[in-house]
Amino acid sequence: MSTVDIDARTREAEIEAIEQVVATVEHAQNNELPDEFLGLFRPDAIWTTGGGKRLFGLDEIADFTHQVLPGGMRGLTVAFEIEHVLFIRTDVAAVKLRQVYRAADGLDVGSPLWILAKEDGRWLLTACQNAAAPDDEAGVDAESRPIFAPDKRGR
Repeated sequence: MSTVDIDARTREAEIEAIEQVVATVEHAQNNELPDEFLGLFRPDAIWTTGGGKRLFGLDEIADFTHQVLPGGMRGLTVAFEIEHVLFIRTDVAAVKLRQVYRAADGLDVGSPLWILAKEDGRWLLTACQNAAAPDDEAGVDAESRPIFAPDKRGR
């Protein structure tokens, strides 16, 4: 089985649409807007947090998000950069990201993988895994990580 070939124009348009999803996640997190964030998910989505908490379905994702997002970004900003997009099918994409948190006490870097599915013309978060990137070139010290430090588990 191989990935699907998409013509250059279609690929560019789909990547632009996926970039908008990523930008909306970034905006929602930086501005602590849980409902904007939650509007990007399929009802049956799976989300694994950077601390390894597994959430199944939009209800669990919403409960968790409403607990941690208000106030959770105090003193932080996050930026996402798409590193790679793999179209598994024309309506399913694996998106590898670089996630950089900035805090007064330093940087922290994550390496999320998001699977998006296109439904009714809209790309939706479907199966997402967040993870620290301990060997990232930012040179983040493991003990001083503001997000992914060992004592920050569960976020």
